[in-house]
Amino acid sequence: MANFIDRRLNAKGKSTVNRQRFIERYKKQIKKAVSDAVTRRSVTDIDKGEKISIPTRDISEPLFRQGQGGKRNRVHPGNDQFNRGDQIQRPRGGGQGGAGQGDASDSGEGNDDFVFNISKDEYLELLFEDLALPNLQNNRLNKLVEYQTYRAGFTNDGVPANINIVRSLRSSLARRIAMSGSKKHALKALQAELEQLQDMPGSQAEKILALKEQIEQLKKQIANVPFIDTFDLRYNNYAKREKPSSQAVMFCLMDVSGSMDQATKDIAKRFYILLYLFLTRSYKNLEVVYIRHHTQAKEVDEHEFFYSQETGGTIVSSALKLMNDIQQARYPENEWNIYAAQASDGDNWSDDSPHCHDLLATHILPKVRYFSYIEITHRAHQTLWNQYQDLQKQFDNIAVQHIREVEDIYPVFRELFKKQAV
Repeated sequence: MANFIDRRLNAKGKSTVNRQRFIERYKKQIKKAVSDAVTRRSVTDIDKGEKISIPTRDISEPLFRQGQGGKRNRVHPGNDQFNRGDQIQRPRGGGQGGAGQGDASDSGEGNDDFVFNISKDEYLELLFEDLALPNLQNNRLNKLVEYQTYRAGFTNDGVPANINIVRSLRSSLARRIAMSGSKKHALKALQAELEQLQDMPGSQAEKILALKEQIEQLKKQIANVPFIDTFDLRYNNYAKREKPSSQAVMFCLMDVSGSMDQATKDIAKRFYILLYLFLTRSYKNLEVVYIRHHTQAKEVDEHEFFYSQETGGTIVSSALKLMNDIQQARYPENEWNIYAAQASDGDNWSDDSPHCHDLLATHILPKVRYFSYIEITHRAHQTLWNQYQDLQKQFDNIAVQHIREVEDIYPVFRELFKKQAV
């Protein structure tokens, strides 16, 4: 009789698969909580994890119970105000109910909402799901790197949807051979010996009885070997590998003039931080050029772009001209996918807005894959907005969106960078 001792160590992240299945199941509620978190957070902690709360009614498991069956008539005395099919409304507050702010239970008891934390990676994955740079085309496959999922052998852990039946059955067969092979050989030998004794004349009753007991014991041991065991299960394994793609550059243009108050600048920074996190997470080695402008435009680094306090008047064309100069000097349009995102409150010198229109129509939009403009204001739109809307009629690679409140940032961001249908 063989004894098998399982000395395998528990794998790290043992509950990772179940966690991913839970997130997939309640993705609608989780994504709503994630999008709401973007508006509540400060600029410095926008990329951290999040605590998610799901009502207990949404995570209850379905179940079956035995119904009473048949037709029954019941008489409820004293009914002088309800008819069949009426729904009795829950009593309003007051009386003996509590005075708290939460939703009270009508049965005197209840359960708290289910609360769990998602990591930074899970948060960003949900935040930027189904987003991509529009109109990305192949030109030089030597810079930008994307990630492609591919089959990478088999693993002992996984979700039921990834079970490889052939490999699992092959492993099951090998285990059953190892556990019962010697017993089957012994069984054949005993059966052959039993046949010889039964054919021999003379009394061999005791020996035959002993052989039969040994044969029955071996048959039970062989039958107790399970056909399939969790040890046999094999799952298709998937991994990510780098996929060379076209090189790309993103120009970020932000208005920091005096008309941009602190709240407006904070909204613009939130938008650009979302854009920065999206680009650095989804695309490897994508270059980003930061340009701040008031009456003059200046190329700055990432830290100065988000935290500098410099301000002044407003000449938007200075930023567009600087972008065009940088693009011509460093990023030829036949070798690079060029993108641009501009944020402003729409305030500009009246005679400069037509100049912006000409710069975009003549030098920028014919070269870029996608140009997005967001205007952050509560006021009526001015000449700059009208000029950009006029360009939308001539070019299909420019998008114009309006942000009024912090709550508009994430929906506008998703609208600008949602994946296009093939």
